[in-house]
Amino acid sequence: MRPLVRNIFLLFGIAAIIVMVCSFDTADAMRRIQLSRAAAFLPLVIGVWVAVYALNARAFQIIVNTGADGKRLSFLHSYKLTVSGFAFSYTTPFGFGGGPYRVMELNAYIGLSRSMASVALYSMMHILSHFFFWATGIMLFIIFYFEKMTPWLWSVFGTFAVVLAVALFVFSLCYRKGVIVALYRGLLYIPLLKKYTRRFWDKNEENMRQVDRNIAYLHERPCAFWSSLLCEYLGRIVNSLEFFFILMAFGCKVNFADAILILAFSSFVGNVFFFFPMQMGAREGGLALIIKILGITAGGGLGIFAALYTRLRELFWVFVGVSLVKVGNRRLMT
Repeated sequence: MRPLVRNIFLLFGIAAIIVMVCSFDTADAMRRIQLSRAAAFLPLVIGVWVAVYALNARAFQIIVNTGADGKRLSFLHSYKLTVSGFAFSYTTPFGFGGGPYRVMELNAYIGLSRSMASVALYSMMHILSHFFFWATGIMLFIIFYFEKMTPWLWSVFGTFAVVLAVALFVFSLCYRKGVIVALYRGLLYIPLLKKYTRRFWDKNEENMRQVDRNIAYLHERPCAFWSSLLCEYLGRIVNSLEFFFILMAFGCKVNFADAILILAFSSFVGNVFFFFPMQMGAREGGLALIIKILGITAGGGLGIFAALYTRLRELFWVFVGVSLVKVGNRRLMT
């Protein structure tokens, strides 16, 4: 990546951190919690993400290194790209910023088409692991909270099962045949865009087809495919420790299954409203709702308290990710 572009990412990240700090309204939450107890558990909440990002980085490393040219991305450099990439995804609408950042960093080493394919593959793997994790949450809810099941919940879970089956079928097609060409072809039929998209298509058709061939390349190697997916899924399981520690800090008597349920539901709501930067407001509402459904009580403000913890954790890791933009770029791959 050119130094100028990297500096633009850095400046954008710094601006995003300033906006995040200025937008925090923590006064009400601070009145409701014991600061000493909150401070004791905050390092654990932040530290969970050392392991989460390690699993994410391993998944990304497997994808990037599954190539025929012999280029290899080290785990430490994959970790750097993962943390920085998620930092820019957190702070941009639709999570748009992380993907282009990774593509531009990898482009000089493995070329544009393979860089785009690697980032697209990782994004697909990241999304697919969400579906498996949400399915795990549903199964745990039925096992541990069967008495709370209502006809409405059965219908919701049944609908999700259908959506999951459709999603798996669509993902299977995308992995076997690629997805870039199919998505871009759809733009050719939009009246206001087809003139410009046709011009881009005529110029870059072969490049896009090459990206799809690189995507299909991973699917032909099941060991790499399933290893990457497993790392992403385990990352979500480990991520549940964040809410386990948060609830313990608030004095709640919960088990790890409750923490998985809370993360699964809140992440589902957050992803439904993925177009909000940092999912502002959506995740807080999801947290409050699932805590109420599970019947977890520990005084008022639990949802606000949990949201405060996650925002502080995000602020810390966004700061780390933005700081890493200027570190370790001399020899990213070998």
